[in-house]
Amino acid sequence: MDYDYKNLMHLAKEASKKSYSPFSRFAVGAAVLAKSGKIYTGCNIENSSFGMTICAERCAIFKAVSEGEREIVAVAIYSPNADDCNPCGACRQVMYEFQDDEYGVDIITENMGSLITRKLEEYLPYGFKI
Repeated sequence: MDYDYKNLMHLAKEASKKSYSPFSRFAVGAAVLAKSGKIYTGCNIENSSFGMTICAERCAIFKAVSEGEREIVAVAIYSPNADDCNPCGACRQVMYEFQDDEYGVDIITENMGSLITRKLEEYLPYGFKI
């Protein structure tokens, strides 16, 4: 799927501004491109009961799934606190569950203003799916 990943990153940056991260002070935003062409954004939302915290990537993916999407093709991740902000293990597994079976998932990060695109299989070569 051809898509302007610069725009996807822009949307992830905008989403990071909505982060609720009073404990870590590590804001993250994500923008998910579904196979349908629709985009869903999310931010990390922390909770004083840390197990209730959700990452930006899962927030965006769950929004997409709750709207009927079942395949994602790209996820842009951004934090104003770090260059090349990469997904945690839980987010990698959720991406694996909802990846486009034919195409996989592109993960887009930014380092010093340059976009970096990697495939999910580089992050999670042996994900679990039944």
